[in-house]
Amino acid sequence: MKPVKERRKYMNQHIKDKLALLPDHPGCYLMKDRQGTIIYVGKAKILKNRVRSYFTGSHDVKTFRLVNEIEDFEYIVTSSDMEALILELNLIKKHDPKYNVMLKDDKTYPFIKLTAERHPRLITTRKVKKDRGKYFGPYPNAMAANETKKLLDRIYPLRKCNTLPDRVCLYYHLGQCLAPCVYGVDEQEYKKITDEITRFLNGGYQDVKKELTEKMQAAAEELDFERAKEFRDKITHIEVTMEKQKMTSNDFTDRDVFGYAFDKGWMCVQVFFIRQGKLIERDVSMFPIYDEPEQELLTYLGQFYSKVNHFKPKEILLPESIDTGLAEGLLQVRILHPKRGQKKELLKLANKNAKIALQEKFSLIDRDEERSIKAVENLGKQIGIYTPHRIETFDNSNIQGTNPVSALVVFIDGKPEKKEYRKYKIKSVQGPDDYESMREVVRRRYTRVLKEGLPLPDLIVIDGGKGHVEGVRDILENELGLDIPLAGLVKDDKHRTSQLIIGNPLEIVPLDRTSQEFYLLQRIQDEVHRFAITFHRQIRGKTAFQSLLDDIDGVGEKRRKQLLRHFGSVKKIKEAGVEEIIQAGMPKVLAEEIARRLQE
Repeated sequence: MKPVKERRKYMNQHIKDKLALLPDHPGCYLMKDRQGTIIYVGKAKILKNRVRSYFTGSHDVKTFRLVNEIEDFEYIVTSSDMEALILELNLIKKHDPKYNVMLKDDKTYPFIKLTAERHPRLITTRKVKKDRGKYFGPYPNAMAANETKKLLDRIYPLRKCNTLPDRVCLYYHLGQCLAPCVYGVDEQEYKKITDEITRFLNGGYQDVKKELTEKMQAAAEELDFERAKEFRDKITHIEVTMEKQKMTSNDFTDRDVFGYAFDKGWMCVQVFFIRQGKLIERDVSMFPIYDEPEQELLTYLGQFYSKVNHFKPKEILLPESIDTGLAEGLLQVRILHPKRGQKKELLKLANKNAKIALQEKFSLIDRDEERSIKAVENLGKQIGIYTPHRIETFDNSNIQGTNPVSALVVFIDGKPEKKEYRKYKIKSVQGPDDYESMREVVRRRYTRVLKEGLPLPDLIVIDGGKGHVEGVRDILENELGLDIPLAGLVKDDKHRTSQLIIGNPLEIVPLDRTSQEFYLLQRIQDEVHRFAITFHRQIRGKTAFQSLLDDIDGVGEKRRKQLLRHFGSVKKIKEAGVEEIIQAGMPKVLAEEIARRLQE
């Protein structure tokens, strides 16, 4: 695992690359910490602008704390800001991110309900029941839903009261109620009104909006601006409320929506999980394909529900290009190719997200190649050698000559090849002699390379100065007969990569400190130093523990293992009292001696 500073540096570059590829669309974004846990969910009218704002400019303490924990992010594109709002609420309830304001009342979204009573009413509700009533929604804004309900109450004279009174009320005198409490109302009249309300809430509201617009203009011409403002507000409420969103449906059906995109031999599949009518999660898969995309998707579907063991919903929405019969036979689930409406829009969104994710992957690959392969090519040009596709780098580590070790890291085309990393314990050198330690390790490494026919590097880099490089050159050329470009990486007084020396005689290569080739050398030097230090700490920790206990009479290998097995670590042995050491199986006198020596 990378040290915290290195990992943050890498992730910051990763975030920087992803920020440059954010789309100009509304949607939701999910911020993640270094464990991959979602710590914040937000929505945006324009994802590119909103997400970038977190990583630029100054922030208050709360936002700074959030941004400081962000190591990665993902996003889901929607068709409108209203959809993003609903999806944001769903995702917050799903993931419970620690930086979001929690929805303590756990309310669902409001619906407008047309009751199925003998004398029907219009009400707003957050509960949908199987009671023969007609439900319209859901709507993201409760206030707008209530205002639209009031508007419908003014237009259509249904009863307003919960229980019928003994006499007519004010609504009757205002023309907003048929007064079934006093006068009989024919069922056909109710049917006509309910049909008109149903048509209104299912899209016919445009006709009403047109009428209100005409009335607003007429009122404005008559200089009745208060009346015109009232009509304008009604129009606004209708527009806000009736903007349907596709992230929540009112049929409460569990369904999965599969969208896909393919290009350059790769496929991206996006799955939207709709549960209880709400989009609560999505899954993204990216993989190379070797068959026709439609066949690859069918194979993926089979693996998705068998190996991954995903819950099978009541229905699955797939693009038209996928064979329905094959998919249903494979999954034993109802398969739909929606032609229009809300389901069709969901499918389009899944395809759109898949296409954007695939484009992002290729753009990230291009940027990664620019930082790695291009950097390697430029480095070769700068130092006057063929492109160094394989670079091998050495570094030593010791403390005043104790437990001296060395490490080798290998970079191929600008990327670490960790399976080829090697660790070395210094065998022939006595005392703190960094030059001889480096000579020994290089001799051992390339003697074995020649003996076993392993690939030779295009460039050898030594973490050290002129003395290190000259000593290694002597081994390579005079002992092993190898002619491999050799360079040294020199650090400044703050232990940062300072300059590259190469040639015979050695010369400083002038590298632009903002160039990708300089950053490549920094990554190589940091990585070999990290690898060497980690190995040295492991060796030092083991020997320190062993030598300390070995100096205590009565503690042999068996009792040493017994102590470590009982306490789990050296630290806990040190923190333990005599009685606890006795409980680990040690005699009282020996336990007292162990406690005393460890405290010293």
